[in-house]
Amino acid sequence: MTSFAYADDPAPVFEFKSTTTKLTAFVPSSLEPEKLILALQEQLGDGEHFLSNEQIAIDFSLLKSIPSALEIAALVNVLRQFQLKPIAAQGGSIDQQVAAQEAGLVVLQDSGITPAAAPIVETIAAPSAMIIDRPVRTGQQVYAKGGDLIVLALVSHGAEVIADGNIHVYAPLRGRALAGARGNTEARIFTTCMEAELVSIAGVYRSLDANLPDSIAGKPSQIFLDQDKLVIEALSQTN
Repeated sequence: MTSFAYADDPAPVFEFKSTTTKLTAFVPSSLEPEKLILALQEQLGDGEHFLSNEQIAIDFSLLKSIPSALEIAALVNVLRQFQLKPIAAQGGSIDQQVAAQEAGLVVLQDSGITPAAAPIVETIAAPSAMIIDRPVRTGQQVYAKGGDLIVLALVSHGAEVIADGNIHVYAPLRGRALAGARGNTEARIFTTCMEAELVSIAGVYRSLDANLPDSIAGKPSQIFLDQDKLVIEALSQTN
């Protein structure tokens, strides 16, 4: 740590300190605004979400083209529409990083970023769960930041429940449920009546538009990750 003070005032005016701050990375494979907007709406919706106001870095490792500074600025504007705050860039070629700098982003080393596709999960003491005792209606979103979410009423079609930990729905689950929202691969989803539209654990998604098997549809069920595979099974099958 380095500090600076005036000779007649021993109190430091400022200090330089090292940090271990990690950023979530956004890794686009396309810079077409229309495609990005549709994909972001599908995953994050139009309102507040689990990454709202999150500072992120744009990772160019999957982008084959060399974008202009204007294209990167357009990408930044798209991300800001979804309450994301791009402040840096990483990965990709030298030309891509130069374009990012011209667009006003800071280029970071790889060690300064936690990729969104493989987030680092820290073991911390679990905070109290959020308990919702009213129905979650169509178009509504409930997010339990930093812990579990317990819902004691119906989650309607078109509603969304999100938690950094586990999700328990002691009623029909008919909307979208996203557990382990910040990368907790040990998180699970439990419901007494499985009728969900979409489920996700730690960013691994599965749409349930197709008919579920009779052993799961409308039955008490759980969802969890087995390595990178999303598993949905009836609770009666567990030991």
